[in-house]
Amino acid sequence: MPVTPRWLALSVVCFLGCAHVPGDWPSYGRDPGGTRFSPLDDIDRGNVARLKMAWTFHTGDVSSGRRGHKRSGFESTPIVVDGTLYVTTPFNRIFALDPKTGHPRWVFDPHVNLSLPYGDGLVNRGLATWLDPTRVKGHCRRRLYEATLDARLVAVDSATGKPCLDFGPGGEVSLTAVSGYQPGWYHMTSPPTVVGDVVIVGSSIDDNVRAQMPSGVVRGFDARTGALRWSWDPIPFELEEKSGAANAWSILAADPARGLVFVPTGSASPDFYGGNRPGDDRWANSIVALRAATGKLVWGFQLVHHDLWDYDSASPPLVTTLGDRPVVAIGNKSGYLYVLDELTGAPIFPVREQPEAASDVPGESAWPTQPIPDTPPPLAPQSLTRHDLWGATPQDRLACEDRFDQLRAGSFFVPPSLQGSLDYPGHIGGLNWSGTAYDPGRGMLFVPTVSVPFLVRLIPRAELAAFLKKKPPGDVTAQEGTPYAVYRAPLLAPSGLPCNPPPWGQLAAVDLAAGTVRWQVPVGSLAGQAGSPILGGPIATAGGLVFIAGTEDAKLHAFDSDSGQELWSGSLPASGHATPITYEAGGKQYVVVAAGGHAKLEGERIGDAVVAFTLP
Repeated sequence: MPVTPRWLALSVVCFLGCAHVPGDWPSYGRDPGGTRFSPLDDIDRGNVARLKMAWTFHTGDVSSGRRGHKRSGFESTPIVVDGTLYVTTPFNRIFALDPKTGHPRWVFDPHVNLSLPYGDGLVNRGLATWLDPTRVKGHCRRRLYEATLDARLVAVDSATGKPCLDFGPGGEVSLTAVSGYQPGWYHMTSPPTVVGDVVIVGSSIDDNVRAQMPSGVVRGFDARTGALRWSWDPIPFELEEKSGAANAWSILAADPARGLVFVPTGSASPDFYGGNRPGDDRWANSIVALRAATGKLVWGFQLVHHDLWDYDSASPPLVTTLGDRPVVAIGNKSGYLYVLDELTGAPIFPVREQPEAASDVPGESAWPTQPIPDTPPPLAPQSLTRHDLWGATPQDRLACEDRFDQLRAGSFFVPPSLQGSLDYPGHIGGLNWSGTAYDPGRGMLFVPTVSVPFLVRLIPRAELAAFLKKKPPGDVTAQEGTPYAVYRAPLLAPSGLPCNPPPWGQLAAVDLAAGTVRWQVPVGSLAGQAGSPILGGPIATAGGLVFIAGTEDAKLHAFDSDSGQELWSGSLPASGHATPITYEAGGKQYVVVAAGGHAKLEGERIGDAVVAFTLP
């Protein structure tokens, strides 16, 4: 099936509506559909090995998790437009930098309350921009929008960093007017999306604390005034007194020409017990298409029915075309990839409802089937048996076998249990928020995956105090309003390495039209083993390259798009748990990534560096 170069059409649309140039990186995914593809080819397979560090900028915004503040993670993806690079920090400050030198031009500080109990840590993934077509020049002709940790939508002038005072009261809009709002537990980590003159925001919710959590409502605001245009709630009204969340905490994608926005939703609360939310919990764990102007639901496709595993639709949707057919590609933590018709939501490749194991937990009714695509094949392992277990030493292997024998195991849809169940490829695994990149000339989708097993055990409320006294390694959350708390921990050997065999992180190239995997290779390393867990996204370029960081070896990697061969890696001052970008400035192509570590990986070094590479 021939592939239409959608990036070219999107570049023309964006050029007319946004005043962008081909060398810019004007949005999180470069284009509204989130393909993360750049037409730049100055850096190519023949010269990428010569890349050198060009500049480093330090934001100064780092938190070690002390003094009443959560730990920071630097997950921001910069944007480049109008000759300026804009990047957000974990404290929600916005820096405008010279893209050639990294020198700061201005900084905006929204003065976020850093002391609230943000469950994700101090994290922000970026911002959006909009050019007001009614203004020829002047203040706030181009606006930058950021959704802050303490639930505000701010608008600032891209030229000066001054607030756009006609946007809400004093340049900001409160996002706290949602059912069940709780400070800190309800916050924002991902950038807004602008379609037409509507700014669309989701939310991040700590959905394991209790059953009744804030509403995961998605909202559209007027880009000029900040007035609320519409709201769409994924949780039915009749369930809101017993559940909540199903929020869109990841990145949204859009098709401005068709006026559509594509929303990936997470689990209804709480994640691991669904007795309060019977049924399939539609539209949780789904991809939904909304009219960007009105918020009206056009279609939805559910990736997981009645989620009991925290299998959010974390991976951002990607919008492109196959031949003349517009499609949306989306994966989730199960490791499956779904390719859907953009206009109807119908699968391009068959999806079957596969029978799955029942729950043995009193009060729980697991959904009897799950939607499984046979094409493309799963991109992460789907089961882990005793025979598959791995250890760096014989002692590690024996310890893994002992822990495994205590668990209920099978497919990745084995429900949580009172004895403890295996969660694999894991709630950080499969396709997480790292997302995908698409090279339209090659018809190739580049997909990072993670495979790290976890054990999940439900703890009856009456036994919780005694369980906590044992101080088990891992995470215990209350799931208040249900009969059970939940205990989660990675299945690790005494050495601290996962009990499944490496690689624990891979990058795959998928022929999107054929639904076949061209190649799959490990990325980075962990403790001398190839294939580190990856928490950071890829980009693709016309130079035949895929760039990706996100690994614990603190490097930015470059792979050959056609073969998967690693051609270069550059050292970073801390792990780059973010998506890199590439752009042109002063006649040179640069590759830039935020390198500051992860908010939840306690053993990792944290930092505040924005690092740029270019050819000497």
